[in-house]
Amino acid sequence: MEPLILVTGSTDGIGKATAGALVRQGARVILHGRSRAKAREVQRELQEVSGGEKPDILVADFSAQDEVRSMADEVVSTFPKLDVLINNAGTYQEARTLTDDGVEMTFAVNYLAPFLLTGLLLPLLRESAPSRIVNVASSAHEDVSRIDWDNLPDMPRYDPWEAYSLSKFGDIVFTYLLAEKLEGSGVTVNCLHPGVTDTKILNNAFPGMRGISPEEGARTSVYLAVSPEVAGVSGKYFEEMQPAGSTALTHDRAVQERFWKIAEDLTGLE
Repeated sequence: MEPLILVTGSTDGIGKATAGALVRQGARVILHGRSRAKAREVQRELQEVSGGEKPDILVADFSAQDEVRSMADEVVSTFPKLDVLINNAGTYQEARTLTDDGVEMTFAVNYLAPFLLTGLLLPLLRESAPSRIVNVASSAHEDVSRIDWDNLPDMPRYDPWEAYSLSKFGDIVFTYLLAEKLEGSGVTVNCLHPGVTDTKILNNAFPGMRGISPEEGARTSVYLAVSPEVAGVSGKYFEEMQPAGSTALTHDRAVQERFWKIAEDLTGLE
């Protein structure tokens, strides 16, 4: 039976390429995006690839926690199982913007939304075990040498690259601590750096810089989602489909726990 895989942020860039590669490998994919029209466009493209089967669509703005919760409810009420959750959706904000929840936008979308969505879908993932969680992080975390805790969550002292790097740092420490909490459950969780990829985020952050194609950038996500080679592997950071080392600071237990507590406090999820 084909695996059922939810790919967040799958109407563009790496997410769209990930969804396409998984469909070509025979997986049943649930698409997610902020725009229903754009999601339907990708749905039509992938329907041709899949030989007629329509991928399902979910629409939610990840800057709004209420929409993340509604989307999780829709997944639980619609699908009897979920084999893989790929937390891919991300943003890069050139100017400081606050969400309606009072959180800086990059931190909200890139870190809090996957924390909340994963937590809400964990019961379904446990029931579907063996299952997998894949968090798309970034080597940008290497630029986080210290954490200005007083600047969170609204970041009055704002730098776009620092905000992006910190959010991806958060995805990594979340992965490590979640892997410990899920030990023995049959649910694995890993994170990855996709490579410097030609996406809107790269173009916004570094105009003119060239990256690899989204299809190349999707390879490690696809590998972690379905490869039998990583069945049972959990709590690792990958680059180019190989385990890699993240910075020492990501392994600091106090830092991991503080990031987790911030997310719990801001989402109300325990």
